[in-house]
Amino acid sequence: MATFRKRGPYQWEARIRKRGYPTTCKTFESKADAEAWAKEVESDMYKNLFVPSKEAEQYTLGECLDRYVAECVPNLKHPKREADRARFLKRYPITHRIMATIRSKDIAEFRRQREEEGRSGNTIRLDFALISKLFNYARSEWGMESLQNPVQIASKPKPGKGRDRRLEDGEEEKLLDAANEIFRPIILFALETAMRRVEIASLLWKHVNLRGRYVLLPETKNDGPRTVPLSTTALDILRGLPHPEGQDAGQERVFGLTAEQITDSMGTVCRKAGLENLRFHDLRHEATSRFFEHTDLDLMEIKAITGHKTLQMLIRYTHLRTARLADRLAGAKRGNNLTLYPEQVDNSGPALSV
Repeated sequence: MATFRKRGPYQWEARIRKRGYPTTCKTFESKADAEAWAKEVESDMYKNLFVPSKEAEQYTLGECLDRYVAECVPNLKHPKREADRARFLKRYPITHRIMATIRSKDIAEFRRQREEEGRSGNTIRLDFALISKLFNYARSEWGMESLQNPVQIASKPKPGKGRDRRLEDGEEEKLLDAANEIFRPIILFALETAMRRVEIASLLWKHVNLRGRYVLLPETKNDGPRTVPLSTTALDILRGLPHPEGQDAGQERVFGLTAEQITDSMGTVCRKAGLENLRFHDLRHEATSRFFEHTDLDLMEIKAITGHKTLQMLIRYTHLRTARLADRLAGAKRGNNLTLYPEQVDNSGPALSV
């Protein structure tokens, strides 16, 4: 049964007590609003549809982000990345709002703020993904069943244009000349295998099989293991590295740099070599494109090597030189330039995404 009491000159509190349900109350600016709310809640209780909203009306988005970081993030594959994003989001006014009051229009306003800051569509989509996961987690784990996920109906920013940066003529040589003896093998290995930065950084000697000509990646971005075959050049790179000895030699990392150190080294080398807009991940694009240009591997074979989850993702990483395509049209086989008129061959042309 609902009771109503006046709280100050402008507020009315509705309080509902019903057997089998927790005492539920809410404050309104008018008695009519309080009575309408009580009638709706009592109807839901009678139909066994009522879900308590006390938890959702008690905590802010920022407080829930802190709890999410403490409880859920440590179990993720890359906890630091998610924790840093959650802490960064706390700079925005939306995180001061009570969870139950956040609507899709608030998410849209947050998106506009991020767009005005010049953030890419992909970055904003990652912010949305985190907030959406938080709402779903709060509903399933924290007793906030009454919550609606506002991200699900908010307009998402368009995905940004994928990068198509490839190494131009002479840039590989400049990159290698500027790299030290520790980082140079990493660059070459990335170009030969198309492995991701984290995969290279976490590669252990116990997962290297020189006799079988492959390396095993027990854990990858797509949550499954992957075996990467090694070319003759990749084998030579591994054979040229110092091999650890002793009982725990297999636990040693092959290249000795963390993922963050690889990123820092790439930035230093690019500045030293005078190369602009080049990232370490672009080497994966370059290697994938070279598989199509320099080998006769088919689409599924290349997908197995690179570890792309779908063919669509593989295509996004493939940027073929227009000159190479012109050679193919003129009858050249994959992996070979047209040799009939070599003066017409120009491999410095733009990369064409396919």
